[in-house]
Parts: sequence; structure tokens; C-alpha cells
Amino acid sequence: MKIQLRDIYKYFGPVRANDGISLEIESGVIHGLLGENGAGKTTLMKILSGYQSADRGTILLNGRPVHFRSPADAIAAGIGMLHQDPLDVPAFSALENLALGSPGGPFLNRARARRTLETLGRRFGFSLDPDAPVSSLTVGERQQLEMVRLLALGVRVIILDEPTTGISAPQKALLFQALHQLSQEGLAVIFVSHKLEEVQELCSRVTVLRQGKVAGELRAPFATDEMVSLMFGQALGTYGRRPIPLGEIILQVENLTVRSPRLELNGVHLTVRAGEVIGLAGLEGSGQRLLMLACAGLQKPHGGRIILGGQDVTGRPYTTFLRHGVAFVPAARLEEGLVPGLTLREHFALAGDTRGFLIRWDEADARAAQMIADFNIVGQADTRVEALSGGNQQRALLALLPERLRLLILEHPTRGLDIASSRWIWHRLLERRERGTAILFTSTDLDELVEYSDRIVVFSGGKMSAPLETSRVTVEELGYLIGGRGL
Repeated sequence: MKIQLRDIYKYFGPVRANDGISLEIESGVIHGLLGENGAGKTTLMKILSGYQSADRGTILLNGRPVHFRSPADAIAAGIGMLHQDPLDVPAFSALENLALGSPGGPFLNRARARRTLETLGRRFGFSLDPDAPVSSLTVGERQQLEMVRLLALGVRVIILDEPTTGISAPQKALLFQALHQLSQEGLAVIFVSHKLEEVQELCSRVTVLRQGKVAGELRAPFATDEMVSLMFGQALGTYGRRPIPLGEIILQVENLTVRSPRLELNGVHLTVRAGEVIGLAGLEGSGQRLLMLACAGLQKPHGGRIILGGQDVTGRPYTTFLRHGVAFVPAARLEEGLVPGLTLREHFALAGDTRGFLIRWDEADARAAQMIADFNIVGQADTRVEALSGGNQQRALLALLPERLRLLILEHPTRGLDIASSRWIWHRLLERRERGTAILFTSTDLDELVEYSDRIVVFSGGKMSAPLETSRVTVEELGYLIGGRGL
């Protein structure tokens, strides 16, 4: 199947998400769509897969123009999209999710669906329990299930939007193996990403978008400098982490125990000083989130003490931690950090001085304009936060933080962000560090942990290592510790 996109335009108010984009996709090729956050990649693929309609432009399949009014139309034509957050029903089993959208209406032929799931699973090396509720699956397993579902529906073009965000290294390797197999079988694979190394490893062709336009097209092998130049229009600078003298003790964790339904974190001891950056390493669900929530006052510990600035705040509510200068920035930006449906202006109004019963909208407008400029947010005061790209949502979260903080706790601060956005985020975080703010952050990117942390603690299965001096640990050693060896 040959796909041609011709002069695709899509506007969201004054924002030109797609500004006259043209490209071609061929069968048997893994075609990368590369660009920084907000470049228009996801919007373009949503148009191709029927989730949105273009304001102008034409889609051709094998030379014939088509118009998709829904994802079902696109799937019927052989085009399916696997979104960054898999579209499934958590309460349903894997088998029931597989049947979603399949012929037969509400009557599920369980025997046939089970055979399909097992056959396609074996074909790609996926280990999926047909009877497991989707809520019990990892992000990588949900992704595998969605891929199997699309293939069972007969798609010949599969679009993957940032598919490696939040999955483990073994799951990523299995995914890449499956994509190579699909391309060898003659399917067209469109791999949407901002990660240069993944595009270099996987793709044979790449189209680079910048500010809603095609910046260039390349064939493998790809030169890193050339891709960076096309993505950002220039070479990128670096923000070095200068050594600074550490200040007073900000946080003391003494013999802490925190429990969740699936995990118990026991006997944790940690001391954090002003201006210190502590990285929390480990696979998802290993205990680092429990520690962060407890240190932010969002989860009550079952034992031990949390001391902030010399005062025992164990078990106190989140508002007490806020008064002590603690802030938490979650990884789930829209689910936990921002309020979908509200504009940037309304967010800054809520985060401002709330004394009294009335909101001073003139002050909220002025603050929104200032923060949008200071934090380079691509949006306007009346832009709803869900319309922002991931990078701009993260910038908005940082802009909403109080100016003076003693302890800043961040969960995956650069997850899903391109190189330029990630470096900019750390530039602003290191500025706070130099003003005395202590930083606790978690990341699955080991290079990020080593580059920005003063010390690193490793979590594995509810156990926490003693703090490791970053200057004395390598990425390889961290990998072994995260796997539980030598912890």
C-alpha cells in the first residue's frame, strides 16, 4: 500500500499544527516521523488514522483520494494507530479488549478470539494472558495487546506514536523485533518519535517536522548532527551542572515504612541538603514513587519519621508540606498535575494568591502573560492545557510552582520530551538548585540520572540502596543494581 499526504493543513485557533505537510509512505518500510514536541507529528497521524479531519489537503491510498470520518473508516481501509497511551478498557480482560471493534457486534466468539490472540502472540513473542484484566498489565503489555488487536482487524499500515515512552528495555527490544518482522512481511510502519537514537536504530527513512512543516527527509544511515539541525534549526547547547557548596539539611527520612496494595518499602533512611540533587533509579513500581509521595505529604507512612527543616511532619497533610516549601510534580501531567478543561489563565489564577473570595482576573492575565514568555510556553492565556504538547504542559507545570521552594520532588521530569525541551527543563531546575532548592527526581533514563544527580539511590522490589556518589558509579553499574544484583 502506498500512502500520499498532500498539503495537509490543521489549525487549532491561531496555532498551525500542520502547515502544508506532504509526504509519502511505502509498504515494507519503517518510516520515521521525527520532530520536537509540538512539531505536529501526532496531529498529522491522527488525521491519517481518522481521529481528526484536516482543514485542507488530500490523503491518497494507492493513488486514490480517501476521506476518513472516523478511526473505523481508517481501519477498514487498512490503517491503524497505536497511541502513546493505549486505547483500551482497563476493566475488560485482554480477550475482551481484543474483540473491541471486531465484526460480530456484542456477541464475542471467545474460542476464536482466544486462538487469534494466542496465534498472533506467538508470532511476535508476546506473552499475553487472555483472561488477565487490562488493569493488571504493564504499559508495554497493553501496547502489545493493542498491536495484536489492530493486526487482527487486518491493518496493513500501523502507526506508533512515541511507543517507547514508559516501557522497559526488554519490552522495547521485543517491540523493535516485531516492527522489523512486520516490515519484512510487507506492512508499512510509521514510527513517530523525538528520540534520535531510536530512529537511527529502527528506521530506513525519516521525515523531520519542525513547527508544523516538513524540514527535510533522510535515508539511512542518519547523521545525528543533520537530524538535530533539521529538528531544531540549529545545534544545541548544553547546560552544565556546576559544583556548588551544599547547605543545611532540608529533609531527613528516618526508618520509613510506606505501603501500597502491591508493595511495601521498609527501613528507608535518607538525608538531603539544600542545593543537592538526588536521583531515584529503578524499574517502575520498585518503591521510588512511594518514597516521593510520602516526602510530599501525599501518602501517610506506616512507620518512621519525615523531618523537614528540623520539624517532624510525619503523617501531616499535603498543605503542611506546602507551607514548608515542598512541591511535587507528577509524571501524569493531565491526570495529576493540571486540570483538563481549564485554560492557562485559570491555572495561574488558581496557583496565585487565593486569599479572599474573588479572583483578580487582571492579575491572573498579567501573570499568565509573564509566565508564558518566561517559560517559552507555545500557547496563549486562553489555551486549554490539554491542547498543549507534552513539552509545553511540562513547562506550564514548572511555571506554576512557587518561586521559593526548599524541596522540589519530580517524577520523570523529562519523560516524553525531545532533547531541546529536556535540556531547557534541566536548565530551569539547576537554576533553582543554585538558589538552594533541594531536588529529588526519578527517571528511567540512566544517563539523565548520572548527568544531573549528586547522589543516586537505587530501588528494586521495595528495597533501597545506600546513596551512591555519582562520580563513582557508571551507567552499567546502575543497570545491574536496578536488576537487583548487588543491591
